Amino acid sequence: MITTLSANGLIEIPEVFRKADALKPGQRCEIERLGQGEYRVRVGDAMVPAEPRERLIDVLASCPVKDFFKPMERSETTDDLKPISFE
Repeated sequence: MITTLSANGLIEIPEVFRKADALKPGQRCEIERLGQGEYRVRVGDAMVPAEPRERLIDVLASCPVKDFFKPMERSETTDDLKPISFE
């Protein structure tokens, strides 16, 4: 189905689709750019992924290589630095 982009950059979802999906004015939409001139629109409940995304901490905790991070040995800290004076 073809629709027209308004002067304000708005796209109207055709009435046939709004009725079929019971869309209401004011519902939030997510627009994802797939490529040049190609977009995906999700409205209302469709915006929420079916399964929650993994949190970064969960991904890191599931790393198969354990103890991969070794902190460097510190011979001095910023507390050990002497103040510099410019005279």
